[in-house]
Amino acid sequence: MWRRVASLSSSISSYSTSFVAQTASRLNTWESLTTGIAQQAKGFIAPKEKTPFITFVLGGPGSGKGTQCVKIVETFGFTHLSAGDLLRREIASDSADGAMILNTIREGKIVPSQVTVRLIQKEMESSDNDKFIIDGFPRTEENRVSFEQFIGVEPKVVLFFDCPEEEMVKRLLNRNQGRVDDNLETIKTRLKVFEALSLPVINYYSQRGNLYTIRAKGTEDEIFEQVRPIFTTFDVCQRAVE
Repeated sequence: MWRRVASLSSSISSYSTSFVAQTASRLNTWESLTTGIAQQAKGFIAPKEKTPFITFVLGGPGSGKGTQCVKIVETFGFTHLSAGDLLRREIASDSADGAMILNTIREGKIVPSQVTVRLIQKEMESSDNDKFIIDGFPRTEENRVSFEQFIGVEPKVVLFFDCPEEEMVKRLLNRNQGRVDDNLETIKTRLKVFEALSLPVINYYSQRGNLYTIRAKGTEDEIFEQVRPIFTTFDVCQRAVE
């Protein structure tokens, strides 16, 4: 679980005035004992909740962000949460939300923020890891605001896989995964939606100073060589702190 809080408290009561001297002596002894324990076990008695390391991964459909997420997970030990996979899993569950999600995706539109954030939050809270890479989210400013309000954490890293439109279309048509949204008409709609809704998010994080733009054309390894140094720097800094 990524939410953990530990606490320790103690209380000492005094008795009648006839035992004042004895009580004072006991207090002095107890104070010395607890001080020594606290010094030996510093950081154990009341550890602070560890803030999760959040990475958002943005890019148009077919930009290769999913492939790079797998490499990041293998190399740096993140837990990969794909907004798209979570939504498709909900569709497969035949829930009321799943039916709504399916219709929304078929139309090339954006699933309501609260639905996606709720699915992401559930996965984060069930994980023992504190490093998460969230693929394909946030796609809109509403997504971004909803995540920060519900989860209460801002991303440390935002990756934007910048890929030419013609390359994305070619990849999507060639991958043949049997997805309902992998046809030319829907692909073009998805690309237009991405440009209209996701670019404001990208600009926001660019202004915040935590956006890293990746040139997403080339081999998988060539693209990952742009990604690797970003996380290597954070990994080194984290180990130095620990």
